[in-house]
Amino acid sequence: MTEPKEGSIVIIGSGLIGRSWAMVFASGGFKVRLYDIVKEQVTTALEDIRKQMEELQKSGMLRGSLSCEEQISLISGFNDLKSALEGATFIQECVPENLDLKLKIFSDIDSHVNDSAIISSSTSCLSPTKMFHGLRHVKNCIVAHPVNPPYYVPLVELVPHPETEPDTVERTYALMKKIGQSPVKLMKETDGFVLNRLQYAVISEAWRLVQDGVISPRDVDTVMSEGLGMRYAFIGPLETAHLNAEGFKSYCERYGESITRVLATFGPVPTLSGEVAEKIDQALWDEQTDKSDQLRARREWRDTCLSHLAKLKREMKKN
Repeated sequence: MTEPKEGSIVIIGSGLIGRSWAMVFASGGFKVRLYDIVKEQVTTALEDIRKQMEELQKSGMLRGSLSCEEQISLISGFNDLKSALEGATFIQECVPENLDLKLKIFSDIDSHVNDSAIISSSTSCLSPTKMFHGLRHVKNCIVAHPVNPPYYVPLVELVPHPETEPDTVERTYALMKKIGQSPVKLMKETDGFVLNRLQYAVISEAWRLVQDGVISPRDVDTVMSEGLGMRYAFIGPLETAHLNAEGFKSYCERYGESITRVLATFGPVPTLSGEVAEKIDQALWDEQTDKSDQLRARREWRDTCLSHLAKLKREMKKN
């Protein structure tokens, strides 16, 4: 077995995101300590990780150069926070999206880590200023927001606290690149970060189109998955525009007036409740009665698709 890379990675929280992060770091050859306050949850998480990795190896989708068994051997479980944090170089927090809970866990982490350890949060929308304010190691704190599930979707948004040291950003960026993720740096925090702001803009207009009787919920998803999403899987909206004309400035000159006209017709921000929410929800369920089975099966299908797409993208980048 290849010698594990120096330093321990600590994952705080053994839910779906924490498990996926543990797999990502192990695939990069790092020793991983998976912490949860409840011992049984850690045991369940480790069993699930083994199952996932064995299935990935069978399908040829396992990340990294190490075998399934070698990667699994790098992950250990803890339910004592102080022991888990001993000698840690990078901590990735993955507890539920609750500010009070995160404040509590960051305060506990802050009292146990050394002065060089990076403290990172997986939060998708909570402000770094609110989460890290007053911590002794605030200069080492950063948000590293993944896309669910991070094992299959490589994007990581790095969002600094106003007092975060530039070196913390650079070290986190380098670590994410080393484990095969695709980090982006936000120069400053903004509500919802970047991915969610773009995602919410799409959800908002999809809602309005259904609300106004323009298209069905299923068909609006098809517009994205079989249309925009096909392009966006490889290039973003700005380069898409750039390639659809003789450069981005040409695109603005050619289509700017039409875009401005259409944007002016967008309605108010939806409340995301009531009759339209019910209509969309009903459209997304199958006739089967067991909803939990539907979600589990569809998530597994999604992850398989993402795994194949990730593999294709890696191959395309080599060409």
